Amino acid sequence: MKREIAVFAGGCFWCTEAVFKLLKGVSSVVPGYTGGTKEDPTYEEVSSGRTGHAEAVKIEFDPKFVSFSDLLTVFFGTHDPTTKDRQGSDVGPQYRSAIFYTTPEQQEEALSFIRGLNDSSPSGEPIVTSVEPLGAFYEAEDYHRDYYGRNPDNQYCEVVINPKLKKVEQSFYSLLKAQQA
Repeated sequence: MKREIAVFAGGCFWCTEAVFKLLKGVSSVVPGYTGGTKEDPTYEEVSSGRTGHAEAVKIEFDPKFVSFSDLLTVFFGTHDPTTKDRQGSDVGPQYRSAIFYTTPEQQEEALSFIRGLNDSSPSGEPIVTSVEPLGAFYEAEDYHRDYYGRNPDNQYCEVVINPKLKKVEQSFYSLLKAQQA
């Protein structure tokens, strides 16, 4: 079984992790930090906005079941890629929208996907998602892993994550794990 890695930053990694864990072909989703200069940063350091790192998720997936293009579709469909350094009430460069590619093919596919979104945007708002090579990826502290799964009654989970998951279930039904053959 061939596995590939995709790394996305789309605001709070609790949301992004919960979304991608629903998809068929995804074998793991790990929250962490990437795109900055500080080695082995802590959550508190990244939260300061001074490390250059974004909250991100590293997704291991089997392209036989879910393509990189499918992942891009879900990524862009579950956060606002037109706001710089912001997702909802989360503000700062650590919440930026970014794709950290692992291959030249991912880079080209991401850039092409963004061009297509910009060309078809009814509002005319440009996508501000950056496309950057993946450097070091630092796994987040244990208490961030599977945050939604361990804290479904948390107010943040109920108010912010649950609506995203409902949107995924409605908009991307064919990509859900329950549909995996």
